[in-house]
Amino acid sequence: MPARRRGTLTLYYPKWIPGEHAPDGPIDDLTGLKFTGNGQILKWRRDLADNFTINVEVPAGVSLVDASLDYVSPATLEAGFSAGSSATAALAIISWNQLLLYPKGWSSDDISYTASLRLPAGWKFATSLPVTSQSGSQVDFAPISLTLLVDGPVIAGKFLKVVPLNEGQTPPAEMDIVADSAAALEVPPGVWTHYRNLEAQAGKLFGAHHYRDYHFLYSLSDHVAHFGLEHHESDDSRVPERALVDEKLRSLHAGLLPHEYVHSWNGKYRRPAGLATPDYQQPMRDDLLWVYEGLTSYLGDVLTARSGLWTPEEFREDVAAIAGRLDHETGRTWRNLQDTADAASDLYFSPSAWSSWRRGTDFYDEDVLNWLWADTILRQQSKGKKSIDDFCRLFHGAPSGPPMVKGYTLDDVVDALNQIAPYDWRGFWTERLTTHNANAPLGGVEGSGWKVVYTDTRSETVRASEDNRKEMDASYSIGLLLKEDGGIVDTIEGSAAATAGIGPGMKLIAVNGRAFSTEVLRAAMQAGKTSSEPLELLIENTEYYQTYKLDYHGGEKYPRLARDDSKPDMLSDIIKPR
Repeated sequence: MPARRRGTLTLYYPKWIPGEHAPDGPIDDLTGLKFTGNGQILKWRRDLADNFTINVEVPAGVSLVDASLDYVSPATLEAGFSAGSSATAALAIISWNQLLLYPKGWSSDDISYTASLRLPAGWKFATSLPVTSQSGSQVDFAPISLTLLVDGPVIAGKFLKVVPLNEGQTPPAEMDIVADSAAALEVPPGVWTHYRNLEAQAGKLFGAHHYRDYHFLYSLSDHVAHFGLEHHESDDSRVPERALVDEKLRSLHAGLLPHEYVHSWNGKYRRPAGLATPDYQQPMRDDLLWVYEGLTSYLGDVLTARSGLWTPEEFREDVAAIAGRLDHETGRTWRNLQDTADAASDLYFSPSAWSSWRRGTDFYDEDVLNWLWADTILRQQSKGKKSIDDFCRLFHGAPSGPPMVKGYTLDDVVDALNQIAPYDWRGFWTERLTTHNANAPLGGVEGSGWKVVYTDTRSETVRASEDNRKEMDASYSIGLLLKEDGGIVDTIEGSAAATAGIGPGMKLIAVNGRAFSTEVLRAAMQAGKTSSEPLELLIENTEYYQTYKLDYHGGEKYPRLARDDSKPDMLSDIIKPR
């Protein structure tokens, strides 16, 4: 890097990572740091006020500073997002922000980087970055701005499959899938049809593209952190190894790629002004994540259904699960939705225990319900002539072109909605964001011709989720989320279990005098519907044992959507393919 003059060269390690909405750059994994100039080792010291800032002493006569560093790839799956485990013996995901420093005083758009990568022998790779040359295991990329470099991760591995999604069309889109085994890539041919539909349906929804080409970077492994992270011309999405070949796992993870794809329009192209920072050091303002992530969650779920990745029933089961969870989230009485966005940089890393009382990053799920509500209002106000599709074409659409950022404020969102259908949109969103109503916002569900009901029968989505997590979800009945061995993951504040004194971290040992199993607990809850006797739970709490008596007789409860025949079925039209 050029050193303009004698003195201090201040360098930053990327701190606020785009899409992660938090100052979670993995600074602890930056190691082996060394600076040289004119062949001599240069002294450096970390800034005491900010550990992501490195000050290098540059002596007279030194015009170029060479930085050498190591990034120690973590083995844990629990670290946040891309800072989690990103490599196995058979694959790796490269996030460039983890591997570089950049100088103070420059925007990320104005710094040019030239990257190269050396891969293990025989490995293939995929990325949205332009390549200038490849020789054996060495890959050289074209000079590019720091913005687009950080926005262009690379996946690589022994087993990589490329699936074109719109052959012969412009701009091109493809799925690049890396896996821990060849068997994980042996996917039923019909699955690719749904992903081709996804690309087509997204184009119809937005009416324009803001990328030169798009790469779904999909990593299939049980040994990397699982999440999705958006980029303008690609995504970094990681799921279990058999997530494409196992039908239940495929359904559970079906909404991930649609969500990240929507972000190319909503989040990367149209971005809240407070998140459009000039570099990775300036704090990001998360207050509009109810649009950035909330609208994306709604549109991603809609596209999952329109593309056929979900059946209509699976879509409804997902909406019901969201509604049921939020309807049992007592933390809504003290923390409003806006605060879950404002505090996102902390809540992303909050523990799961007492989540119903703490609340988490609820702007994802709750805004599925809120934007559904907005969609129904648009349709009602326009007498069926307008919908959220029209808002997307206005707000995120033409003109098409290469990646760029077009910032927005709350006023811009309200103005665009009013252009589609005049309404008190500012009042609507103020109410949604600031209310302390204990119940889930169900205006959209009910306005679209459906209602939330509770039955004693688990949906296929709930069964698949429980099997995958090896848990039993009794949240809607006695208020417990349990591991299959009886370990209590969480307790719903205000539920029968929490009121009795049972909390997360305890363990259920026996039910009505019999050793716990999920079958025993289910049977006991069902039997309690016709009995006046309390449900007796023997609980272990830090090596102490106590029997808790729950006066509960409601049986098992699981949320479902049921048709309200007094209203038109607007929901089915919303998810109908265009």
